[in-house]
Amino acid sequence: MSPRYYLALGDSLSVGVQPDADGASLPTSDGYPNRLYAVLHRRDRELRLVKLGCSGETTGTMIHGGICSYPAGSQLAQAESFLRSHRGHVALITIDIGANDPNSCVLGVRSLDKVPSCLSSSISHTAGNLDTILAGLRHAGGSHVPIIGMSYYVPELAGWLAGMPGKVVAVLAERLTAGYNDLLSHVYRQYGARVANVFGAFHSADFGSHVRLPGRGTVPQNVATLCQWTWACAGAPRGPNEHANDAGYDAIAKQFLLAYSER
Repeated sequence: MSPRYYLALGDSLSVGVQPDADGASLPTSDGYPNRLYAVLHRRDRELRLVKLGCSGETTGTMIHGGICSYPAGSQLAQAESFLRSHRGHVALITIDIGANDPNSCVLGVRSLDKVPSCLSSSISHTAGNLDTILAGLRHAGGSHVPIIGMSYYVPELAGWLAGMPGKVVAVLAERLTAGYNDLLSHVYRQYGARVANVFGAFHSADFGSHVRLPGRGTVPQNVATLCQWTWACAGAPRGPNEHANDAGYDAIAKQFLLAYSER
């Protein structure tokens, strides 16, 4: 029997990045693709995992290259090449991309009053790039291959622990991320792709419920979940780091599995 393939694409979450004991963000074999594959492989022993993700990838670099090295020149080109050469033998494609796109507006804009216009331009550009990515994957892989994207959680919720200015940032970031996720989800669905509801699994919008977070007191549910499932609230040297921890990657994998199980 010929093997079937699960192709994992995306940014640092797709390669399971976590901080090591010295605080360096490094790829691991504990990310959501590995966890999802472990479940799917138990059902299909012929299934093989192929990971092409790249830490720091944006929608632009996924198309054009520039961060990670690929024989085909970019992650998208490499994925398309793989899909064409294994057409009919690909069981699943997962992708998380877009989280790094707005970073230039936060890190590269010197004046805060220019951030909104920068974000607006960046988001429009991201939507166009994601459209290009999904069109390429669909053309190379065919119309029947399941593709699952994901919505993002909100690392900035960790700012809630830093006092009033941080709380303002947390609320604003949640609203912006919710809108951004809606945009990404719209593009995914245009190409028949499903969406893993990671934003919802992390209770990202739940400021109303309050729980006790060990060592931090009583906080909103979304803040507590972020602190428990990522390194965003951790102390140095491992934190603060926006990447998921083992519990977080497990939760993300479960959302992909739920989306994959939809029939």
